[in-house]
Amino acid sequence: MSPRSQPAPTTSEEVARYVAGAGMLLAGLGHLTFAREGFRAQVPHWVPFDADATVLVSGGVELSAGLGMIILPAERRTMSALLTAFLIGIFPGNISQFRHGHDGAGLDSARKRTVRLAAEPVMWTVALHAGGHLRRVLRR
Repeated sequence: MSPRSQPAPTTSEEVARYVAGAGMLLAGLGHLTFAREGFRAQVPHWVPFDADATVLVSGGVELSAGLGMIILPAERRTMSALLTAFLIGIFPGNISQFRHGHDGAGLDSARKRTVRLAAEPVMWTVALHAGGHLRRVLRR
């Protein structure tokens, strides 16, 4: 089914699209500016790239995903799938931060790191819902 032949998004899908987009824009800006140092501390030791480069690239991806979610409504299914894949892709880094107790980006306690891990599946769900991927599941 092409993006143009999809059913119109529901109100909750549209809200999810804007929430996911805005969240990614904020995260991307943080990666590139005000929270860059904190995000560097979150990069696991096993990532084979320079921590700062990793933060800059991931920030660029987040900005792109956030903009895409907001300004490309006809591509919402594709953008939400890509965003979900990205979020799942960075999840091992969040697990590593939790396991090793690394402070960074405001996650300076085990409780905060636990809440961050618990929030991840919620973020995946919002991203998938934004693209209409959960419509059949939610109808059951």
